[in-house]
Amino acid sequence: MSGPEYRARRTLTAAPADLLLDRLAAELERSFGITRTELYQVDYRLAVLLPLGDGEPIAGPGHPAWRCFDHQEPVVAEGAGWFPVGMRGERRGVLRVSPLPGDPAALGELDAIATVLGHELTAVTPTTDVYVTARRDRRLTLAAEIQWELLPGRSRLRPSFRLAGQLEPAYAVRGDSFDWSDDGRQLRLAVINGFGEGVHASMLTSLAIHALRNARRAELTLADQAALTDQAIYAMHRGAQHLSALLLELDLASGTMTVVDAGSPRLMLLREGEVTEQVLEKQFPLGMFEDTDYREQQFQLRREDRLFVVSDGVIDATAHQIRYGETALDRFLRRTGPMEPLDAVRSLIGDLRAFVAADLVDDAVAVCLDWLGPQP
Repeated sequence: MSGPEYRARRTLTAAPADLLLDRLAAELERSFGITRTELYQVDYRLAVLLPLGDGEPIAGPGHPAWRCFDHQEPVVAEGAGWFPVGMRGERRGVLRVSPLPGDPAALGELDAIATVLGHELTAVTPTTDVYVTARRDRRLTLAAEIQWELLPGRSRLRPSFRLAGQLEPAYAVRGDSFDWSDDGRQLRLAVINGFGEGVHASMLTSLAIHALRNARRAELTLADQAALTDQAIYAMHRGAQHLSALLLELDLASGTMTVVDAGSPRLMLLREGEVTEQVLEKQFPLGMFEDTDYREQQFQLRREDRLFVVSDGVIDATAHQIRYGETALDRFLRRTGPMEPLDAVRSLIGDLRAFVAADLVDDAVAVCLDWLGPQP
């Protein structure tokens, strides 16, 4: 096997973790005559594309870099090519190269190479701070650092579903979070509405997520996952601290959704352009009482249904004594129908910031799940 894509793949897998872009740039110059290779990563707020190394941040939505990022397609503009960098639906940023080769087939090869770069960035990020540091335009609080390290990612794509989530305020989030896992048969999703302030809140959420993962990986039922996490939190805090959570399990063969509502964030259903709140049985938050028994509910999703999970930081955000959840939320959710899930949660958080005319004070988490239907 040979060719530019194969050589770039070998170059990236052999490169030291901190030199991925340097080694890739040298290979692209050999293969395509490209003399300028730049990586721009999206920041934690999904608001600016930040260069790795020298260069100016890109914030304007009409810029070719943002068109590439938003549509996840190559963009050619002013003699340069922009290519989406990501992995399995997780959008990391864009790769800029110039000058472009004259062969039209090279665009497809460069697009594939940008995807390979996305995989390698994901693989090496736990071993170096180079790429993590470059994608923040300000310092994270310690609590936010803990929260972002907990996340499985911000977006996920499979033939049967699309999924994305976002935390705000991104650089100072405290207790809100989400977690997910899929094994080809089931998608398991947990959305946490945290309790407390600062590091205390992030540590409580960290305990909850690790307890949920431990129970999930032991293949316990959803109700037992809630009960085990409830016991872990109660054993640590004796009811003085607790948190709300919504646990969901989607059967990917049938679209059946199993839910445990532990004092949860709100679950909204967008179906055929109409928004309704999915009525759930409210149960005690995790860690509030000792030995709580949790009960599962089920409901059926239809093909093309969209679910939103939003915390009270979204619902209760207030401007001029008007709550966002009472006046603006349903209207905005209806407008997200054509958007990809990551664009939907990013736009929702942006609309929320515009509503309060400032950065958010309370934590807010928004998760969007599209059910596309069972696949062969």
